[in-house]
Parts: sequence; structure tokens; C-alpha cells
Amino acid sequence: MSPSPRRTALDAVHRALGATMTDFAGWDMPLRYGSEREEHHAVRTTAGLFDLSHMGEITLTGPGAAAALDYALVGNLGALAVGRARYTMICREDGGILDDLIVYRLGGEHFMVVANASNAQVVLDELTARAAGFDAEVRDDREAYALLAVQGPASPGILASLTEADLEDLKYYAGLPGTVAGVDALIARTGYTGEDGFELFVAPADAERLWQALTEAGAGAGLVPCGLSCRDTLRLEAGMPLYGNELSTALTPYDAGLGRVVKFEKEGDFVGRTALATASELAAVKAPRKLVGLVSEGRRVPRAGYHVVAGDAVVGQVTSGAPSPTLGRPIAMAYVDAAHAAPGAEGIGVDIRGNHEPFEVVALPFYKRQK
Repeated sequence: MSPSPRRTALDAVHRALGATMTDFAGWDMPLRYGSEREEHHAVRTTAGLFDLSHMGEITLTGPGAAAALDYALVGNLGALAVGRARYTMICREDGGILDDLIVYRLGGEHFMVVANASNAQVVLDELTARAAGFDAEVRDDREAYALLAVQGPASPGILASLTEADLEDLKYYAGLPGTVAGVDALIARTGYTGEDGFELFVAPADAERLWQALTEAGAGAGLVPCGLSCRDTLRLEAGMPLYGNELSTALTPYDAGLGRVVKFEKEGDFVGRTALATASELAAVKAPRKLVGLVSEGRRVPRAGYHVVAGDAVVGQVTSGAPSPTLGRPIAMAYVDAAHAAPGAEGIGVDIRGNHEPFEVVALPFYKRQK
């Protein structure tokens, strides 16, 4: 008998709003509140409010915290300035991706690692093991935080009405401590939607109060509650990878077109260095497959696992697919043989239940917001 899904501090709020709930990575999470298309458009045009409390927060502190992270992860976290965040990965010794992460440097000896919900325990266990030789403490802080996100072009104005924190000078991938609607929070300018926005780390006991304050402050600006369904179509349009779809232990960062996150220039060894150096050399010669965008010429929607074809030959596989509310057409990300991966490549299709539906190969992302 499988355990019951965990519930976030906002569970009662979601149910009161009539959300359709779903089991996601062992959590009972809101899939949608009404129309996922309307929620998607709200984030693109005004603002959306998300509960992301299923994400996994892990804290590293101590004089050796930076060195421990530089050994455990592929990024150069020792060079990260206090108040800034960085997208990075934790890899196996063979270079396979265990998870993609965001790391915040909250102080000289204080870091917070945010892992995907499905991988949080794996990341915690690996960081604990890899930090063993360093003067650093690894702490499981998953119960210490609720995480709310307000995303979309109206989000700076909504949040500014509730805080005295300097949002105007808060750069993308930066965070600062502040008070929002009387609630202590880490205010981060990060997100997974392709829009400007903020993620707010707060104590679980304060989550409902903050949700209500944001809802009231955003009422006149068009803010709506948003579920995981539109979060997926938003990140897909923005060309952002999802672990388990575009990323896995079978792939290195170079296979995923994200070799830029691997920092060989940092001091000392790190887990996966040798394998990743080899992967880097191979990628420089010619990657066997590339992650590309596909846009449908029809109405049928490709799904993860569907074959990408050129004539009768299978030349790739779809990793994520959905109708794009912004483009008004089905879109997908797929790993495709390099010979067929150039934008505009001819004769490309997706095998959808036995029919080869025509698709156009395009460069990612599908959508990029106007600055």
C-alpha cells in the first residue's frame, strides 16, 4: 500500500478554491483551478500565483560549505556572490544528471540548494555523503519552508505594494531577505515560466496569510491562482528542461545542450569531472543528438516518448509536448539526430498513433518575453 500524498501548508486554500488536485512526486498538488489555458494566459499577460511548496530545500553552512558544493556540484559556487543564485546540476561520477538545481548564497558560509521534488531525497543523500570530508553541515530544510511564486508582467507591481524591499534593483537570479505583507521571506527573482517574477520562501505557518495578501493585492491587476498544468506549458514554451523528461541520469549536461553549467575552471576536483571532460570533448566534435523545438503544422499533440521521424526512419524522440496557448499550435521538445536538428530541417514528422504528422524544427525557446 503506497503512502498517502503529502499536503502543503496551502492545501485547505486549494480545496476551498475548487482546485483539481493531483499526486505529483508524492505531494497532493493543484493541477488547475479552472481553465489551464486562462491560467497560462494570465501569467503571460498579467500575473499568476503558484504554490511550489513541494520543492526540496537543503541548507549547507560552515567554513567549508562553498568548497563542499564545488566538489558536489558541477558549478562554481565558491565564486557566487552573497545574495545571488545560480542554476547548476548534481551529476553522478559517470556524468549522468541526478538533478538540476538552483543554489542561493544567503551568506558567506550559508547556501540554500533547491532540488526538484522528485529528486529531493536523492540530492539530500548525495550532498550529505559528498560533504563528509568538508567543514560543512548539510541540513534537510524541506519542512522549514513553504514556497509561493508570483509570476508575470504585473508581478513586480503586485509584490511592491506589499513590501519595502528594493525590488527595482533585485536582479534576475538574485534574492534578498525582506518582509512581505508582514511575513518574513526570502524574496528571489527566479521562476520557471519565462516571465519576470518572484519566488517567496516563507515559514509554512505564514503561507496562507501571504497567499491571501498576494491574492488581494493582485485582484485589480488580473492575478489568478495557477496550477502545475499551466506551469508545464509555460516552461515548455520558454524551452526550460524538466527533470525526467529532458534531463536524466542517462544524459550528461552536454547531451542536454547545457554544458555551460559545467565549470572546469574552478579549483579542485568535483564529482563527474573526468567523465564530463570526455563528454565535453565529444560534444565539441559533434553531438549525436540535439535538443530542438518542434512546432506542429496540424492539431495533433505530440507526447513524451513519441518517435520523431524523417521518412520511414526514426531520428529522435519527443521529451515534452503540449498545446501552446501562446502560439496556438501544438509544440514539443525532442532529442533529434544532429543531421536533422537544424531549424527548418525538411521532412520531419512525429509518429502519433501510427500517423506521421508534419512538424517544423525550430530553435528553442518557442517564446521569449520582451524585456
